[in-house]
Amino acid sequence: MRPRHDVGALVAKARDGEARSVARLITLVENGDPALPEVAAALAPYAGRAQVVGLTGAPGVGKSTTTNELVRALRATGTRVGVLAVDPSSPFTGGAILGDRIRMQDHTTDPGVYIRSMSSRGQLGGLSAATPQAVRVLEGAGCEVILVETVGVGQAEVEIASLADTTLVLLAPGMGDAIQAVKAGVLEVADVFVINKADRPGADATYRDIQGMLGLGERAPGDWRPLVVRATAVQGEGIDDIVAAIGKHRAWMEAGGALQASRERRASVEIEAIALGTLRARIGDLREGTALSTLAAAVATGRLDPYAAADELIKGL
Repeated sequence: MRPRHDVGALVAKARDGEARSVARLITLVENGDPALPEVAAALAPYAGRAQVVGLTGAPGVGKSTTTNELVRALRATGTRVGVLAVDPSSPFTGGAILGDRIRMQDHTTDPGVYIRSMSSRGQLGGLSAATPQAVRVLEGAGCEVILVETVGVGQAEVEIASLADTTLVLLAPGMGDAIQAVKAGVLEVADVFVINKADRPGADATYRDIQGMLGLGERAPGDWRPLVVRATAVQGEGIDDIVAAIGKHRAWMEAGGALQASRERRASVEIEAIALGTLRARIGDLREGTALSTLAAAVATGRLDPYAAADELIKGL
């Protein structure tokens, strides 16, 4: 028997800034607790109040260091900040180091900052399946800006674009040539490009490659053209420029109605994911009965085609 949770009390304490209650709510989300619908209902009135900023890029480009410095800059303005740092889980053991927050030790005693490391738990796309609901928890806890740091990604992990209001793609000198810069994938989701470690040789060439790639794109009048910012996060250089770029993108979204449209798309993705999760759970229940095995036997012997079998399975749900 799982313990019952006083969700109302947890949300009230989280609203008051109690870190332990925030942590417990996110744990309920990560574990898919039966109380999750109640948690979502209690948090719904506080949705849409935070600015969600995603940070993505290949392993080693300095996402955690940049996140740490962004927290410092935002806290200097009195902004309450939440951080969700997603680490990869092992496909062999299922374990995860959850080490991103080690680089954010400077903020552990700051009551205006909440940092949570999350395992991807095998989820593809660069995020954890629980990340959208964890964002809602941090919104409910009063965070004004939520920084979501993805796992180290390649060219196709673009899930962050459906979650964040503003997506930062971090690059580093020496990680590709001009041909690499124009390839489809993660580079296409950037609202702001951050060329980190800009004190290294090759930073100017990377800057030119990205600007050249952006020049090839077709945009309608008034469309957002991604900004390109240089930074050396480990030395705290260029962080104010990143904050300013995020602010410019936010102002553009608010002026043209893109912010509301983006959040409606985010909600639709979230609803679809929850619905698909429910269907998968019901299909899993069918495996314990005879319906799925009977249909599988019919398909295997050619008495039924897989599409017809799938239709029968859906009718049984």
